[in-house]
Amino acid sequence: MYYQKEIECMDRSRLKDMQNEKLLRQVRHVWDNVPYYREKMKASGVTPADIKSLEDLYKLPFVTKDDLRESYPYGMFAVPLSECVRIHSTSGTTGRRVIAGYTQHDIDLWEDCCARAIVAAGGSREDICQIGYGYGLFTGGAGFHGASHKVGCLTIPMSSGNTDRQLQFMEDLGTTFLCCTPSYAEYLAECINERGIRDKLKLRAGIFGAEAWSESMRKNIEESLGIRAYDIYGLTELSGPGVSYECGEQSGMHINEDHFYAEIVDPVTFEPLPFGSKGELVFTALDKEAFPLFRYRTKDICVLNDEPCKCGRTHIRMAKPMGRSDDMLIIKGVNVFPSQIEEVLISKGYSSNYQIVVDRVNHSDTFEIRVELGAEDFAGSLSRINELEKKLTGDIKTMLGIVAKVRLVAPKSIERSEGKAIRVIDKRKI
Repeated sequence: MYYQKEIECMDRSRLKDMQNEKLLRQVRHVWDNVPYYREKMKASGVTPADIKSLEDLYKLPFVTKDDLRESYPYGMFAVPLSECVRIHSTSGTTGRRVIAGYTQHDIDLWEDCCARAIVAAGGSREDICQIGYGYGLFTGGAGFHGASHKVGCLTIPMSSGNTDRQLQFMEDLGTTFLCCTPSYAEYLAECINERGIRDKLKLRAGIFGAEAWSESMRKNIEESLGIRAYDIYGLTELSGPGVSYECGEQSGMHINEDHFYAEIVDPVTFEPLPFGSKGELVFTALDKEAFPLFRYRTKDICVLNDEPCKCGRTHIRMAKPMGRSDDMLIIKGVNVFPSQIEEVLISKGYSSNYQIVVDRVNHSDTFEIRVELGAEDFAGSLSRINELEKKLTGDIKTMLGIVAKVRLVAPKSIERSEGKAIRVIDKRKI
């Protein structure tokens, strides 16, 4: 069985020594090979000689997605293109794409991280792993593909979409492990139960990431598929999925600290915060060759936990991100995260198929939430639907502090996604 126990359960003092050694080497690597970042360091009055350990990390300037876009396509690469073997990129939905390069060494380390996630979720060479993440420039498919091989699973490289074929192969090939986005897992579950084939499947676990999902959504997926659903975290800028992952305790995601050093900073002052504080997650890649990043601001809001985990792994854990500062909607002056709305919907027994529509009319924000009803409820009287809308409006106001117009709509009237779900339509930006 693939399991880097000597790394994942390493004594904390030994781990810190390893991190310090890697950091010093990486600072010199970037200074010597990335002119863009060298100029940022000079502007901050920092040279490699000023960084002697992790305690000096705060001296280094932050890197943001704006830096990566400004240096597009190769300005942040630290090795010649002849040493790179692969490119991945972000979707570019919020601006110019971010291009990330990989040496073969980078890919090996990335696949190691994803393999740890599979094993932590109970996967082994006895499993049949169906990968429903997209292949291509998106990192999800490629990362889990290599990791599944390292673990020794029989790998089904389905990619995203083609739901009929996904279900056919699950049934015919005996898939035991599913890897895809949580919204697509939920859609697959819906189709499986509609077709009455759940008892014909051998699914027992799944690793779901690449988009925000709530604990209530996890419970729904686990109950509808009869599996354990595990979270995983990653960013294209840091390799892809596998920066952190859940173990069997499902009480936070272990960060692969031998490769990534995590900080929490105040999102306003950017001052480092202690463990247990809520703030913006910042990562430093300790040993990436092609595309190393220092103090990369992820925009994710979460909490770090350094208490020992019952699983025996000594790497610290990060909580499920509570939202992203760039996904946050400001509606009528109030900060709104889609995850807050999802939590209310699922806790009240509604479908997680919903959309938030924000517009501006006569210089004032409008806020509508469309939620699918089940077939039985939708077939009820109009007065009953109006009553449900009124009650849900009150529940959402209690959570957010502002009123949204709630529309309960017909089953399957909101378009399903085979990749990342489109939860928000902000017409103010169109």
